[in-house]
Amino acid sequence: MSQSRIILTLNSGSSSIKFALFEEQGEAERLLSGLVEYQSGGAVLTTRTPDGVSKRMVIETGSKTGNAHGEMIRHVLSFVESHEAGRDIGAVGHRVVHGGPHFEGPARINDTTLAQLESLVPLAPLHQPPSIAPMRLLMKEKPNLLQVACFDTSFHHTIPTVRTRLPLPAELLEGGARVYGFHGLSYDYIANELEARFPAIANKRVLVAHIGNGASLCALMHGRSTATTMGLTVLDGLMMGTRCGTIDPGAVLYLLQQKGLSPKEVQDVLYYRSGLLGVSGVSSDMRTLRENDADENVQLALDMFVERFVQQAGGLIAQMGGLDALVFTGGIGQNDATFRQAVCQRLRFLDIQICEDANLASRPVISRRSGGPTVLVVPADEEKTIFRHTRRIMEGCHIS
Repeated sequence: MSQSRIILTLNSGSSSIKFALFEEQGEAERLLSGLVEYQSGGAVLTTRTPDGVSKRMVIETGSKTGNAHGEMIRHVLSFVESHEAGRDIGAVGHRVVHGGPHFEGPARINDTTLAQLESLVPLAPLHQPPSIAPMRLLMKEKPNLLQVACFDTSFHHTIPTVRTRLPLPAELLEGGARVYGFHGLSYDYIANELEARFPAIANKRVLVAHIGNGASLCALMHGRSTATTMGLTVLDGLMMGTRCGTIDPGAVLYLLQQKGLSPKEVQDVLYYRSGLLGVSGVSSDMRTLRENDADENVQLALDMFVERFVQQAGGLIAQMGGLDALVFTGGIGQNDATFRQAVCQRLRFLDIQICEDANLASRPVISRRSGGPTVLVVPADEEKTIFRHTRRIMEGCHIS
C-alpha cells in the first residue's frame, strides 16, 4: 500500500519563506514547520517538530544570479523530499495577500490565475511579487504538481458594499479599487476555533484583534466578516510596527508637495519607516520597546498604539451594535499581556473585566465571570487554514 501524500504550505516573503508539512488525510496537525532565510552566499534553514525540537543549518548556494526566491524554494523542496523520503507532495498551498475582486475562496493556480494575480501587484506591490515567484518556479519545474492560492482577502467578501465602496468618483475605481481587508487566513482560523471550542459565542458579536508587526481588527457576526480596519491595501487601519495605518490623505500630499518626496520615497516611508518605529525612533519590535519604555518617544509610541486600537475598535463595535467577545491573536496580541491590559482598561465602559493572573499567563480565557464580554487569547495558525483550503481543492479535483 502506498504511503499517504503530504501537503506543503508556503508563506513567501521578500527575504524568507515559511513552510509547514501536513498529512493529506490528517487532522491539520503539523509534521514539521520551517523557515528558510536567504542571505548573500547562502541560506539559513530552521525547522521545528511538533514536540518542539528545533534544528538550524546553513546551506551553501551555488547560484550567482541573485534569484533569492528560486534558491529558497529549491531549498525547501530539497529538504522536504529528503525529510519525507518516499512520500509524494500531493499539493502546495500558498498564502497570497491580495486576491482582489476575482477570488472569493481558494483557487487552483494556472496561467489564468497567475495573470490575475499579476494584475493585482499595484494594489500590493511589496507583498504580491514574493507570493507569485514560487508559483511560477514550481509551474516550470513541477508542472504536474497541484498548487493552490489561499487569499487573505477572501474572508472579507461578506462585508457589505456600504463598507467596501471608496468615496471617490466611480471612474477612478476601475481596476478593482475598493476596501478588501486582510489577515483573512488568520480570521478564518479564529472563526473555526470559536465554533469548535467556544460555540456559545461563535455566532455572536465578536471583535478579533490580529496584532503583530502588521495589525488589523475584524468584526465577526455569525462567524462571518462584517467589517475590518484594513482597506484597499495593508497600510490602512491600525498603527503597526512600521506602517502608519490610517492617516489624513493630505499628509501624503504634504510629503509629495511640501517635502518633495517621490512616490517611491513616500511608499517607503508609509510601509517601512512609520508606525511604532517611526514614532519611537528606536524599534518596531514590541519587546525592545518594552525594555526602553522610559524613553519619552517610546512611551508615546506605545500610548498611540493603544489609542489607535481603542479608536478603531469603537467604530467596529458600533457597527456590530455591541460586543459579546474580544479575541486577541497575532504575535503581540497573544504574547503581550501589558498591551491586552491597557486595551481592556480603556474598554471597561463595555463591562470588560479581565483576570490579572489569567492575562499574565496568556490563558485562553482572560476575562472574569462577570456577565460582560468574554475576552480570549487564541494563537493564530494561518498554515492550518492554508492546509484546509488546499485539501478542499484537492478533493474537488479528484486527484488520484
